[in-house]
Amino acid sequence: MAASVTRAEVLKIYKTMLRESGKFSFYNYRMYAIRRVRDAFREQKAVNDKSKIQQHLLEAHKFLNIIKRQVIVGDLYKFDKLVIEVENNEKH
Repeated sequence: MAASVTRAEVLKIYKTMLRESGKFSFYNYRMYAIRRVRDAFREQKAVNDKSKIQQHLLEAHKFLNIIKRQVIVGDLYKFDKLVIEVENNEKH
């Protein structure tokens, strides 16, 4: 990792984590992961110390790897879509 962390790096990991979280096949896992990523980044929004930002970025990379692994494991077990997920193609 570089000594200074740029805003672009933080946004990149944030977007990547959201994108990967959206790949969960099970609705509840997907929504939980997306909510958890958003909440974690909101909590750390006010951090200005470069070393703390870098530490949080390293934690984010670890969490991203966990999300990727869990998406793969989740794909091994397919579930029927929930009522919330089923699209209604009929317009009334």
